[in-house]
Amino acid sequence: MALALQLFGGLIVAAAVMQACVGLVSQFNGAILQRKMDQRKLVYFKTQTANLIKQDEVERERTELTWSGKRKFRVVERRIENQDGNICSFYLAPHDGGKLPTFQPGQFLTFELAVPGEQAPVVRCYSLSDSPLNSDQYRVSIKKLPPPRDAKKGTPGGLASSYFHDRLQEDDMLDVMAPNGSFVLDTHSERPVVLIGGGVGLTPVLSMLKWLADTNSNREVWFFYGVMHGNDIALRDEINAIISHNSHFHSVIAFSNPTKKCVEGRDYDLSGRLSVDVMKNYLKNSNYEFYICGPPPMMESLTEQLQDWGVPEDDINMEAFGPASVKRIGKSELSDAEISEGFNVEFTRTGKSLVWTSDAGTLLELADANGIRINAGCRVGNCHSCITALKEGKVAYIKKPTGQVAQGSALVCISQPDGDISLDA
Repeated sequence: MALALQLFGGLIVAAAVMQACVGLVSQFNGAILQRKMDQRKLVYFKTQTANLIKQDEVERERTELTWSGKRKFRVVERRIENQDGNICSFYLAPHDGGKLPTFQPGQFLTFELAVPGEQAPVVRCYSLSDSPLNSDQYRVSIKKLPPPRDAKKGTPGGLASSYFHDRLQEDDMLDVMAPNGSFVLDTHSERPVVLIGGGVGLTPVLSMLKWLADTNSNREVWFFYGVMHGNDIALRDEINAIISHNSHFHSVIAFSNPTKKCVEGRDYDLSGRLSVDVMKNYLKNSNYEFYICGPPPMMESLTEQLQDWGVPEDDINMEAFGPASVKRIGKSELSDAEISEGFNVEFTRTGKSLVWTSDAGTLLELADANGIRINAGCRVGNCHSCITALKEGKVAYIKKPTGQVAQGSALVCISQPDGDISLDA
């Protein structure tokens, strides 16, 4: 009996010692784990601090190096980017040899083109498609626009895009205005992001993707790109290189009309058009910041679907282009009753007096339809190249202008008359 009690007591002591050892080991492992977590946090905060400092330096440099008005640029290289041959990149360097300001990922350049046969310069805006951190040159990737589908045979294609593709050669000079635009990536956010490009609408979101890669961003990134088929896709090698070198970056390529030569799983990921239902197969939830650039019907459809999914309006960012885009994303401030009889619009420099009704569209479209030339680049209120002095009356805007519009002036590409007006045009 005494021996049994001794053995039992020994077991209790051994168990206590073992428990103490386990506790010590657990504390030791916990300390190691905590130390590793602290080290990771320290690395993370150091990286974040370095990125913030770098962003401040970039912002200061952008402010110091930007320019007013036009600046001469030389075409240092042109490169076809797709098998169809209708998307070409133009690499531009400043003729004066000076430094270039960085730009915000998603911004565009405004060009004033001396197109043969045109009496006045042609103003157009094209998105920057390269990394904002490339300080030596800018790149724009431009699609040569075909004639309208219902146009007569022999009708030319896009005036400015045809000029770039057919006439502009290396060493030619261009008049360029500084980077501009409000469709930009929130570079201070740490939230996951979805970048969506349709056709040549790829360009600004590719710039965003490249910035995220160049800054070693820890954000979860999904890059959705929709085109018709393999001959249409552009800059594929660049996209693949970025995705393959960043484990938290993902890409999904959709072909709406794949050819027999297109192989699913190799050339593209899915057949059909991009939709939110498609994206739900890849995204964990709707808690992302969305950036969309593409044809107006695509942007309109995706915006409605995202809103139905519960994505807040502030998390849906779009790059609209062309008058059709403006009509889809905006609504006139005027009621039908106010414009039922129309308003008189006097163009003082050309000596024309016209009647505007809702069918006429914007003031720029009214001018275009009546042979009155007003410079206009983006046609969606971003570049301000169409700003015109308002001599009498006031205007109403279809959409909110980007930036401030000086008193006594109007952005005619997104405005309508709010009563009888007089314009210096």
